[in-house]
Amino acid sequence: MGQGNHKSRGGWYELREGAQFTLSRHLPARFDVQAEAVFPPALRGRLARQIRQDLWRELRGLRGFSPVILVSTTEEGMTVTAGGQFLVPGSVPKNLSNRIQSLLDSPAHRARWLKWAKRRAT
Repeated sequence: MGQGNHKSRGGWYELREGAQFTLSRHLPARFDVQAEAVFPPALRGRLARQIRQDLWRELRGLRGFSPVILVSTTEEGMTVTAGGQFLVPGSVPKNLSNRIQSLLDSPAHRARWLKWAKRRAT
């Protein structure tokens, strides 16, 4: 693997490249389905791991689905692209991107994710 890339203890690849942080189980990470949301500044890795956990809970019944989370730091805060890839042939279920978008837009989930990922004073 390249510099700055490593496989975490739980078997997830964490790639840090400039202003981007990608969390995925497989490399190369790809999005067969995705949704986006904007977040205020937070710790990228913590935010990605929290979103990944809830995305997996929401979509765990989809055969061959592997979550991918991309967090990009912007001037306004952070853009999160959540979704994933299918490891088995077949079509992407209808409205799947809407389900992911609903999760990203959920006020309760967002509050919990941001509480966990907020920057701590040093």
